[in-house]
Amino acid sequence: MTAETAERARVGRLLAQWRRRRGISQLELSNLAGVSARHVGFLETGRSQPSREMLLRLAEHLDVPLRERNSLLLAAGYAPVFHEKPLDDPAMRPVLAAVRRVLRGHHPYLALVLDGRRTIVASNEPFDRLFAGGVAAHLLQPPVNALRLVLHPDGMAPRIANLGRWRGKLLTGLARRATLDANLRPLYEELLGYPCAQPVPEVDIPGPDEIMMPLELRFDGRVLSFIATFATFGTARDLTSAELIIESFFPADDDTAAYLTGS
Repeated sequence: MTAETAERARVGRLLAQWRRRRGISQLELSNLAGVSARHVGFLETGRSQPSREMLLRLAEHLDVPLRERNSLLLAAGYAPVFHEKPLDDPAMRPVLAAVRRVLRGHHPYLALVLDGRRTIVASNEPFDRLFAGGVAAHLLQPPVNALRLVLHPDGMAPRIANLGRWRGKLLTGLARRATLDANLRPLYEELLGYPCAQPVPEVDIPGPDEIMMPLELRFDGRVLSFIATFATFGTARDLTSAELIIESFFPADDDTAAYLTGS
């Protein structure tokens, strides 16, 4: 096998993996991208070399994250097209201004902004008071990792009433992301080694009346219950802004809502 053939086979395997991950057939992908199913098959087997434009078109229809689109381009011998600006770059000012408006507008409910490594970029006062309050000082030294903050025994872990279920949820998600980003593997191994007094279910099976899993947090002599939502920038073309996540916590019951609003 020549080097050129090996490159075509590699990018073809990556395309096929993403297509299967999205549960799309070759025919469905070909219809979305406006090419023949035969051509998609040739690309996946390495019989044809995709152009840069074709590769980006397929990646768009497969909803491949921007960072992984760069990996596809590199595998095909093309230069990456999606770049990464630091948060203090002047071009990022509108993005940071937008997330700060969201954080202010979310008061009195809790919200924070995370980057792709789950480092906390910004947070609002209710989050700092209820979630970050009372944790060990060394966990609050920048950069603050949200997963470490939640699962560390000196962090929020002792105050989470349903820690076992949340630990399982967070570690499963991190393990999945670590398969795409090897830099996350050390964090996963670190968090996996933290002690947990509660059993962690191998498979979290919901109860008959359960519509979502709340975060149950002991605070001020009571248990507050929250549901989490996530928001991203849907039209981001930069890796940093594409990977920013605004995580918002809303009250999951009337008692929590009354406590947060002071009513």
